[in-house]
Amino acid sequence: MPAAARKPRTGAQSQAGPPQPIHKIKADFFRTLGHPARVRVLELLKDGELTVGMLQAELEIDSSGASQHLAAMRRQGLLESRREGTSVFYRVRDPRIFQLLETAKQLIGSHLEETQALLGELDEAPPTRSKAGAKRR
Repeated sequence: MPAAARKPRTGAQSQAGPPQPIHKIKADFFRTLGHPARVRVLELLKDGELTVGMLQAELEIDSSGASQHLAAMRRQGLLESRREGTSVFYRVRDPRIFQLLETAKQLIGSHLEETQALLGELDEAPPTRSKAGAKRR
């Protein structure tokens, strides 16, 4: 096929195959967010861009680790970077990622509240005798 007739590849397509199903793309997206350092990067960038050095210091990881996390997030389209002199600055590409993090926080909080309520009910419930214990007496 002539180069002009080929369709441009998108993130949903592999280099040699058909488009990936949306559930695979979503899984890859959430897998990228599946490391605490990456979630922390997003939290740190909520107030604006930071240099790699600043992020590295806040994350308390070496430059190799920081670079790997930042590169993975950039490949997934979560971050953008710009160079100024010898410094590289990172920022969040789409602020809707903060809504996603807030939703996750609310879901986790709701689950923890439900768990605490159940534990509270267990503490308040009078002890019950089991059938096995009743038969032994």
